[in-house]
Amino acid sequence: MSDSRKDFHRTVLMLCDLALYAHRPGADQEFIKVVGPSLAASLPGDVPSSGAGEGPEYPRREW
Repeated sequence: MSDSRKDFHRTVLMLCDLALYAHRPGADQEFIKVVGPSLAASLPGDVPSSGAGEGPEYPRREW
């Protein structure tokens, strides 16, 4: 698995963990407000494809 694909999967897993945490009683909402957008912004600009050419089209970020 390429490094960019690993980065993408790792970031998506962290976003999923954050979503689960957000639904726990007593979750720190300020933490969620800060970390969520930061994680989303850190997704790699080139979303790795499955190789089959199927799946949603993701917009590329231009910095």
